[in-house]
Amino acid sequence: MQSPARGAEDGSRLQLHTLAQQDARAGFAADVARGLQLNPKRLSPKYFYDELGSELFDAICLLPEYYLTRAEDEILTRHADEIVAAARGDDVEEPLSLLEFGSGSAVKTRQLIEALLRRQSKLLYLPIDISASALETSARVLLQTYPALRIEAYAGDYDTALAYLRQRGEGTNHWHEGRTLALFLGSNIGNFTPPEAARFLRALRDCLDEGDALLLGADLKKAPAALEAAYDDALGVTAAFNLNLLARINRELAADFNPRRFRHVARYNEPAGRVEIHLESLCAQVVHLAKPDLTVRFDAGEMIHTENSHKYALSELNELAARTGYDCVRTWLDEAGQFSSNLFCAVAGTER
Repeated sequence: MQSPARGAEDGSRLQLHTLAQQDARAGFAADVARGLQLNPKRLSPKYFYDELGSELFDAICLLPEYYLTRAEDEILTRHADEIVAAARGDDVEEPLSLLEFGSGSAVKTRQLIEALLRRQSKLLYLPIDISASALETSARVLLQTYPALRIEAYAGDYDTALAYLRQRGEGTNHWHEGRTLALFLGSNIGNFTPPEAARFLRALRDCLDEGDALLLGADLKKAPAALEAAYDDALGVTAAFNLNLLARINRELAADFNPRRFRHVARYNEPAGRVEIHLESLCAQVVHLAKPDLTVRFDAGEMIHTENSHKYALSELNELAARTGYDCVRTWLDEAGQFSSNLFCAVAGTER
């Protein structure tokens, strides 16, 4: 299920587990080939984040139109102590462990780490991310900053990590210390369809004990103009981020996409409550991929769907919690009321 944990032998404060998964390049090739043969064509948003894509997303987070990062930062800066107090509940003695999905650079997580370390003498942090190198880099920076921190990191996709944690939790080698506060920050839940979001939250609930908590970031429904501007900025950074997916296919799968023959499209589908992101072919064209051997034809105006970003009403978040084994006990909003941080508490009746 995993490779040996680096750092375990010398008793250091960092252990990095690389979870078993299929060869990354082979998986990318298979998913791209499958998606480009669908009607309509699709590419998975998880492939946005190669090195350049990650840098472009960091730039997106600084754009004036992209309110999401600033709004969540505001919530965590103002309310981290309240969030931790609510997650701890009445039990002020038992420590919390911090489990994070899609941890990335863990910049926002620092607010919660510091709030926890104000209340307990040590902290176990368990970040999960697809990139082992990103995990190791961010972990070493955190360990230099927080001497009371210990990190057990997991490199793998969410499904693989959840399966591994569930397996460990069923044995004597429990994966956390005390109770758990899980984090799913940003608007990552919005990338899932509603059934996918429910499946993910149920799978996470299977890894948690009654009374454990999840802090779930979720963007809120609002005027279409504000939503579309956030995903189609005036400088074109989001367009470059989307088009980089074609450049990545060229680099890694020996394809001949011409990104200039496609354009970025972001539209809010109000009945479905989601921003839909596409790449539109500007002309009739043929694209060849060498790995795998595939020829793909495009009509002028034909779309490749690359991402959805679902938006929520607060009532929908409460309903989602109730359907998946949680109670939404508290919600924090930024001052403008654009974004929500929701504390879901794992309730009885669905624990493993």
